[in-house]
Order: sequence, then structure tokens, then C-alpha cells
Amino acid sequence: MAGSDVTVEVSGRRLKLSNLDKVLYPVTGFTKRDVVDYYQRVAPAMLPHLRDRAATLIRFPDGVGGFSFYEKNVGRHAPDWLPTVALISGAEGTGRALNHHVVVNDLPTLVWTANLAALELHVLQWKVDADGTRNPPDILVFDLDPGEPATIVDCCRVAELLHDVLRAEGLRPYPKTSGSKGLQLYCPVRVDSPKRTSEYAKEIAQHMQAEHPESVVAKMAKAEREGKVFIDWSQNNTAKTTVAPYSLRARARPTVSTPVTWDEVRGCTKPDELVFTSDDVLRRLDRHGDLMADMEDSPTPL
Repeated sequence: MAGSDVTVEVSGRRLKLSNLDKVLYPVTGFTKRDVVDYYQRVAPAMLPHLRDRAATLIRFPDGVGGFSFYEKNVGRHAPDWLPTVALISGAEGTGRALNHHVVVNDLPTLVWTANLAALELHVLQWKVDADGTRNPPDILVFDLDPGEPATIVDCCRVAELLHDVLRAEGLRPYPKTSGSKGLQLYCPVRVDSPKRTSEYAKEIAQHMQAEHPESVVAKMAKAEREGKVFIDWSQNNTAKTTVAPYSLRARARPTVSTPVTWDEVRGCTKPDELVFTSDDVLRRLDRHGDLMADMEDSPTPL
């Protein structure tokens, strides 16, 4: 791409890309052009994790040091070909706002979000049909958040314990970094009730706190989280979104929410060992492929 504003064709869709030379990560000089390029290259691995899930965009029009905002309703500037779904806000659609969420099912849509400086893409733990029908959750999420001075190293130790509990329950946990300071575990599941994943995750988190009170907390009160790892079971609330695998994060450097191996989790002794930038992730994909590629296979009934 030459120049700062260009019109390109992406898989048969014409897109106008603007301000491509704008620096969005000042510390590294990472521009919007680099953001678009990263998402275009990571798309084969990322799109399966976005498909049929209503997305919330976190946009940083002036870069990571500037103003940012969450965008659920894209109706104001969406092209007519953009896949969207209308959802009433709140758990189980009990809120008041009607939002037209983008559904990132293809490369043109992903590039379109990148051009909006939507550095972070967050998605629901359940899929939606084109008519807005909400399907039951198919992902169980444990968000491990370290309370200072704890770090992702402490999250790894808790993840090992949690891994054994979940495996004993017949679940298949897949670890990924949050791209920020924590670690997340995903399990493919099958449930009948929208509330089941949240109820189950809370039970497991409380069990972990009872068994390991010196290192684990299941309560949201920040005063209780110092030096411990908070197992945020509430991410399974059907109104909440979680950062998508391979999404950039709005940190000083273009770090990425990155799938990792259990060997990497067990071997982590320093926080930097599980920090991956966009370049790191593209190299990892060349070497390992998508470590979460089979996640939706054979979901476990809860």
C-alpha cells in the first residue's frame, strides 16, 4: 500500500483505508498500516474464533495513548455488505438498548474493523444466528487476573492446578494469554441453559479458593486480591465479552492475546516469557499453526 489513504479490494469487497501512516503505538512506531497488515495476515487463524459471534470493538482513533471507546452499535458507518446482527443488550436480551453488532465472519470485515483503529476485538462466549437468535454458550472461560505484586507467573501456577481439576471433570482446557497481564483458559462445552457456564465456573472458582486460599481468590473485591490470582468466573455472564484469540491489545507495544501450550504454561518462570507481540504471533503461527484450531471439536456436556 502506497500513501496514507488508499482504496483496495479485499476478497471482492472495495474498502477505503484511511490515515494508514498514523502511529497507533508510539513506543514502537506501529502504524495503522501495520495493524491492517497484522489482521490480514493473522485472519486464517483468527476468523474461526470470531465467526458467528457478535463483536464489540474497542477503538483507539489516536492510538493507545489517546481517547478510546467501546463500540457495540456499528450502524452509523457500516457499509451495506457488512454482516451485522441486532441484539438487545444485557444478559439474555433483558436490557433496553438495541445494538447492531458487527459479526466478523470474513477477511473484508476484519480489515474494515482494523481501518477503524479497532485494535481490540472482544466477542461473546456464544454464537448468534443471522436472525439474532441466541445460541447457548459453547465456551467456558476462566479469566485469571493477578493482583499485584502477583504476575502471570502466578497465573500459570494457578492454571496448572485448575487444569487438573478441569481434566478430572472431563473438560479440555486451552490456555491463552490475555495479551495484557493475565491468562485465560477456554473449554469447549455444550449446555442447555444460558446460565449454566456461569454457575459452573463460579462453583469451580470457589472450590479453588477453598483448596488454595493462599494463592487464589474467587471474590471480585480488589481488597482481597493483593498478591493472589483472581479467577474471574463472571466472564461467563452471557452479557460479557472476552478478548478474542489473536486480538491486539492496547498496551505500550502491540501485544496479542496468544494461545500457548501447556508446556509453556508449566515452564513459565518470568513474566516476559509469555508476552508476545504481533510479529511473535505470526512466527508462532508459521511454526505451530493455531493451537486452538480444534477447540470447538467434541464439546463436553456440563
